[in-house]
Amino acid sequence: MEQNLAVGLDLGTTKIVAMIGRKNEYGKVEILGIGKSKSLGIHRGVVNNITQTIQSIQLAVQEAEAAAATKIDGVTVGIAGQHIRSLQHSDYITRADAETVIDEDDIERLINQVHKLVMLPGEEIIHVLPQEYKVDGQAEIKEPIGMYGGRLEANFHVVVGQVSSIRNIGRCVKSAGLELEGITLEPLASANAVLSQEEKEAGVALIDIGGGTTDLAIFRDGIIRHTAVIPFGGNVITEDIKEGCSIIEKQAELLKIKFGSAWPGENKDNEIVSIPGLRGREPKEITLKNLSKIIHARVVEIVEQVYVEIKNYGHEEQKKKLIAGIVLTGGGAQLKHLKQLVEYITGMDTRVGYPNEHLAGDSDDAITSPLFATAVGLVMDGLKRQERVKAETIVEDVIENEVDEIVEEEEMQEPVIKPKRSFLDALTERVKDFLDNAE
Repeated sequence: MEQNLAVGLDLGTTKIVAMIGRKNEYGKVEILGIGKSKSLGIHRGVVNNITQTIQSIQLAVQEAEAAAATKIDGVTVGIAGQHIRSLQHSDYITRADAETVIDEDDIERLINQVHKLVMLPGEEIIHVLPQEYKVDGQAEIKEPIGMYGGRLEANFHVVVGQVSSIRNIGRCVKSAGLELEGITLEPLASANAVLSQEEKEAGVALIDIGGGTTDLAIFRDGIIRHTAVIPFGGNVITEDIKEGCSIIEKQAELLKIKFGSAWPGENKDNEIVSIPGLRGREPKEITLKNLSKIIHARVVEIVEQVYVEIKNYGHEEQKKKLIAGIVLTGGGAQLKHLKQLVEYITGMDTRVGYPNEHLAGDSDDAITSPLFATAVGLVMDGLKRQERVKAETIVEDVIENEVDEIVEEEEMQEPVIKPKRSFLDALTERVKDFLDNAE
């Protein structure tokens, strides 16, 4: 695989998407290839059949490789599922020398300290996201690097998931012949793809309606404030249509996509759709009003659960108000009149988010569908990770060169420079080590 390419692997309940992208000269993300396969071994964001998941990953990857005419080695994988939970945590470090300025090492030390938090049995920290810092009691500092201070304190948003689920994903990726380069929480990936910086500053709730889960990420002042995963998605709506209309799942899904609406008032009573019967049976006639009522009931339930989470964050407080409202994305966001229903239930401004915020202008329309928001976000995450590694390598080379010069001058033994790693890289390493040892 070329050095400057990144691959996002979105393991969804209904589909698995592999997307290959790179940055163009204008700093925009250019999508080179996309592969999509039916997801068979994943239920509500959790792997429940390793073999089928591996096959689905391989199919998607092969399709993406063919489209981009390149070979894929490593991937950035999205993680979601009802086992994901988030918590707020504050921590601090006391610096040995208050006369020197705070640097990245201090922040890394603080973040690593948070990673030592004792979790419930079987849980592991996925992300530690700093919110605001305090230096010697001075609050509301967004970037403490370069400041003087003895005590560095911060509030963190900590995302936690089940070890077994993370390892199962790692296992599937490795068995599919790929390297796990990083793990990212899916709502964060989607948020990076569809939200603008202004929205994140003003306060916004991103709702990613997938097949198995509905993910929520809330931003305010440019900082992640709250994340949640609700174990309902588009599949539950399809299931309801299947039960309510006594038809097979395939027909229910098609009905939902073609004629589905979240607002029953939009359909007239005499609008009827005819569905062919099975094996020579009589065709079924379904009124679109009934179809909309079935969809409406379930969508209201999902939206209300999301709204409870938004209230839990504290949206009703003046200081925490989400001025930019709600952004809907994911496959479920394509449901007709969903935007109006969400506005009606929550009373918040709503728009449908397309992942074209950071994509190159000539991108295919299909890629800019809300369906691929997570995959685009994962590609962006992979590219960011590469840039970080590249920057660290340059710094290491500079240090090594300086060390070499000192060695030549003083004929000392060359010290070993340890590369700096973010905790997410360390987590990925741990998953890799576990998989290597398991074999």
